[in-house]
Amino acid sequence: MKKIVEYRKLLNVTKDVTLSELKSIYRTSMKENHPDKFTDEEKKKEVEAISTLTIEAYHFLVSIANETLAKDKDMYVKTTSSVNIEDFYMENSVLYIQFLDGNRYEYFGVPKNTYIKMINAESPSRFARRHIYGNFLYRSASKLVAAE
Repeated sequence: MKKIVEYRKLLNVTKDVTLSELKSIYRTSMKENHPDKFTDEEKKKEVEAISTLTIEAYHFLVSIANETLAKDKDMYVKTTSSVNIEDFYMENSVLYIQFLDGNRYEYFGVPKNTYIKMINAESPSRFARRHIYGNFLYRSASKLVAAE
């Protein structure tokens, strides 16, 4: 969740930002902070770091935007309601779940104790349906890998 807050702060947006607003803000920021605008090598490297972080923030925020999630909601509901979990693990407060159909999702802000309960559950799939899927912000990790 900390990463999400930092990205929103960097681009100066709220959680309700639309994709078109986000795109406009991103383009404006990239125009202001494009490394090719500067001749001083030190300033160029500084701006390059800012622009790299801006690109990362933009792509991340697009992946968790309400419009993006709404567009893929049918596939998400189908996967989470009818396909069992193949594998899952947690790293830095992000729960990574891979399903038997090949879809992968990342869930943000999952408490450590919830993850421990999921590990100890008789059926992690059933536990996740009750306690994870509808309660935490998520994004598709399958599409991220396919896009790269």
